[in-house]
Amino acid sequence: MKNSRTAVLVKPDGLQRSLIGEIISRFERKGLKLVGLKMVSMTDAMLSEWYVEHKEKSFFGDLKEFMGSMPIVAMVWEGVDVVPVVRKLVGTTLGREAEAGSIRGDFGMECVIYAEEELGR
Repeated sequence: MKNSRTAVLVKPDGLQRSLIGEIISRFERKGLKLVGLKMVSMTDAMLSEWYVEHKEKSFFGDLKEFMGSMPIVAMVWEGVDVVPVVRKLVGTTLGREAEAGSIRGDFGMECVIYAEEELGR
């Protein structure tokens, strides 16, 4: 089985609510390996590129404003089938509808985390 990598962003509200350690612990307990971590303030250009798939949607401006309001924590995780594993741990997009036991289900009325597709090697 081949390891792959994926990016995970902990959004400003997750940072503000001190959830970074809990989120890292959940991924580590699942057996994933943290291979990169950085706290970063996202610029408008970075946000426009990261969320390009949402640029025509009505919430795009609010999303960029929120994500640029304070630093986020960006992580790269590695493991076998890392993308579906991360998606399961994170839970469905709407926090208020996410499964109990998932990060969003346990901590979010809205998103506190964003998981990106598999990163190429």
